[in-house]
Amino acid sequence: MNRKSIHVVGASLAGIRAAEALRRRGFSNRIVLIGDEPHLPYDRPPLSKQVLAGSWDADRIQLTKPEKLEDLDLDLRLGVRATGFDLDSRTLATSNGDEVVDGLLIATGARCRTLPGTEGMGGVHVLRDLDQAMALRAALDAEPERVVVVGAGFIGAEVAATCRERSVEVTMVEALNTPLARVLGDQVGEICAEIHRQHGVDLRTNVGVARVEVDSEGRVANVVLTDGAEVAADVVVVGIGVVPNTEWLEGSGLTIDNGVLCDGTMLAGPGVTAAGDVARWPNHRFDEVMRVEHWDNAIEQGVHAAERLLTDEVDARPFTPVPWFWSDQYDRKIQLAGRIRPDDDVEVVTGTLEAHRFAALYGRKGKLVGVLGFNRPRHVMQYKTMIEDGISFADAIAAGV
Repeated sequence: MNRKSIHVVGASLAGIRAAEALRRRGFSNRIVLIGDEPHLPYDRPPLSKQVLAGSWDADRIQLTKPEKLEDLDLDLRLGVRATGFDLDSRTLATSNGDEVVDGLLIATGARCRTLPGTEGMGGVHVLRDLDQAMALRAALDAEPERVVVVGAGFIGAEVAATCRERSVEVTMVEALNTPLARVLGDQVGEICAEIHRQHGVDLRTNVGVARVEVDSEGRVANVVLTDGAEVAADVVVVGIGVVPNTEWLEGSGLTIDNGVLCDGTMLAGPGVTAAGDVARWPNHRFDEVMRVEHWDNAIEQGVHAAERLLTDEVDARPFTPVPWFWSDQYDRKIQLAGRIRPDDDVEVVTGTLEAHRFAALYGRKGKLVGVLGFNRPRHVMQYKTMIEDGISFADAIAAGV
């Protein structure tokens, strides 16, 4: 399919990998890469770990070296926001003006949810982008006495672990009975809780935040919980999930439903695709319409969405990955491949839950649908391949890798 130009909105991991894929496929026409941040495309996973710890600086997380970025011959527009799109006229509106587009790939990602009433409050942080990570790092460099982390999901847990490794006292507040119970189930969620408590985190579960109090200078001083408890805090980090960045697409003619809704090939509309945290699509491997907020998915989906813009309908391929991600917390590498639910059948195939080093398989309707590993990277990758091959739960257990 011959396109005169392709606009990629979102200079993210998905966006830059999409641009690279277009060039690899021989697309020699104009590629416009638009990003609302002033920074060159960078990697996000280190933000809550190495960058926050102070061991890495910003130049180490760039996704593409300047010379390779130059070789891509992009019309790179940083610090520019997309403000609207009209599918019928194919008009893309940005903070720098409007223009008509031929192909459009949407990779605008997501933003952090915030605690109501804390906007502009000194000492309250979220962690999603580089500037936020550097602001939080500066707050930790000031050696606060206590950090309160709201939310014990993967970002909150990683921030808590990094703070403890910096010898900062941490209270982590979680609304669920056990951390990550909706993702990993209560039993494994309790293991995550034990790991944090063993490292000195004051973990409060089954409780929320009633309000955040400030001192006379407008800086956070105290977090009042819904059970009436009060926790002194110099820094508060909010990690309660993200919201896909789709507001600019309201009224565009695209379907917006917890993200940009695509078909199984990542097509959102004629000549329009989406990728990364903002994209939602039917993954027929799992019979589920999903939106995946993982690093590996952003890469694969960015490539697939780019290639879809160059592919006719008859040759379009469905995007059916096995989602996979990892989280580094203290000396544990937690990896999960597949799509698991708390009510799935579970079988530990190596190691033990008690030792916090194991690999567990998840089955549903007789089929292998997921594998979770604590410090078992080899096993996770081997069972991920079995999920891709569609192996049964019983055969996976019997394989004994």
